[in-house]
Amino acid sequence: MSPSVISSLLVVISVFGTAAASPTLSQTTAKKVVIGQNTSFTINWGDFPEAVDVVLYGDWLHETENGTQDGKIVLEPREFTLYEGNGSQRIHVQTSAAGKFDVSFNTSTPNTTLASLIRSQQVEVDVVHSLSLAIVNVIIGWIYFVAWSISFYPQIVSNYKRKSVVGLNFDFLSYNIMGFFMYAMFNIGLFWIPEIQREFHSKNPHSVNPVQANDVAFAVHAFAATAFTIFQTFIYDRGEQRVSYYARVLVGGSWLMVFIMLFVTVGHKETWLGLMYILSYVKLGVTLIKYVPQAWMNYRRKSTLGWSIGNVLLDFTGGSLSMLQMLFMGYNYDDWKTVFNDPTKFGLGLFSVLFDILFMFQHYVLYRPYRRYQSLPPVNHSESDSPAYA
Repeated sequence: MSPSVISSLLVVISVFGTAAASPTLSQTTAKKVVIGQNTSFTINWGDFPEAVDVVLYGDWLHETENGTQDGKIVLEPREFTLYEGNGSQRIHVQTSAAGKFDVSFNTSTPNTTLASLIRSQQVEVDVVHSLSLAIVNVIIGWIYFVAWSISFYPQIVSNYKRKSVVGLNFDFLSYNIMGFFMYAMFNIGLFWIPEIQREFHSKNPHSVNPVQANDVAFAVHAFAATAFTIFQTFIYDRGEQRVSYYARVLVGGSWLMVFIMLFVTVGHKETWLGLMYILSYVKLGVTLIKYVPQAWMNYRRKSTLGWSIGNVLLDFTGGSLSMLQMLFMGYNYDDWKTVFNDPTKFGLGLFSVLFDILFMFQHYVLYRPYRRYQSLPPVNHSESDSPAYA
């Protein structure tokens, strides 16, 4: 093959390769900053067939009469051009308020491919009161995750050592397994499913997603640990204990309601975010009542034997830190709606702490465990045992 033919083929391949290239658009992440500090992000594009004008906007933006920006963040530039071919544009961000601010992209180009690509882009600007507090909040989250997660094991170990689950209320377990399943689904939905996240941010602009990675890990682990505890009730002595009629009705009714709402959601009569909140309300309702059978059982038996106090102490630690994390988050982002956007998480911590205080009062004050002491025989002191006097 002659050199001229090879050259021609290379030109043809080059032309077709260029024609087949699809335009690309991406952006870097804006660094989290403290109020008053500036940050930036860069927009990169490639293989654009033509120049396109772009405008950045969001709920944070308010235009004054003279056209200047009067928002919680200010972008420079806010309007710019993505030129033909490849390029990049740096966007500077001035901050004046705390919060999570979504920067959306818009364009008036008639090119539907480019318009769709541009409008699909979004950048999140994270502004806080304190970067140190943000780090502390992450640490608190993992501490309470560990405390809450470990809290299941004293009961499991106690059941194993005693080879008995007598004293552990079965209604409590039936409520718990349902509640943690609902809680796990809620956390997984808000943390991992993009569609549900978009619905959340659309309904709650500027609000931080209240579900963190440790929340997902805790809920999944709690469901597994509760399932194992239920398994123990089948292999160890349980006396005459069984799930009560009232608990079976409440649990069965709750599952029926959830399945009905699932079909309603699939039929597009309810949003997926709405379904997630329904799951969270079921969990919150379970938390309100699940401790009552155990507290009543302790009262009737006048004993906490079989109900692990280690579980209670660790649960108290986890619940307290969970509420503290949400309060810190609300302050750091000037977003107190965060506490109310996730009533399950805050309610779970609050009611757990209140019942833990009751259980501690039952264990250490009302029904203190009886300790057996070994009686020692009287000691006869002979004269030889007496100290000698000069």
